[in-house]
Amino acid sequence: MTWRPVLARSVMLRHDPVRDTDLLLMPERVVVLRGYAGSVVRLCDGRREVPEIVAALAERFPGAPVADEVPRFLSALHEEGWLR
Repeated sequence: MTWRPVLARSVMLRHDPVRDTDLLLMPERVVVLRGYAGSVVRLCDGRREVPEIVAALAERFPGAPVADEVPRFLSALHEEGWLR
């Protein structure tokens, strides 16, 4: 089965312009996304499979270790229940 990650129903991605950072908003919880984590989560729209997300990020950030780091990051978000 292929996985097309998407935010869980109770999770919203928002940009905080005051802090210039991306946030995951959940009932009674806020998670600050550091670095390029928001760029990764924005691609989790339920249409792209993980390899497509990795390819898009590899094109946007040449030389970055996205092939190794992005699948692990997405798995961690899934384990937290923030992605489905």
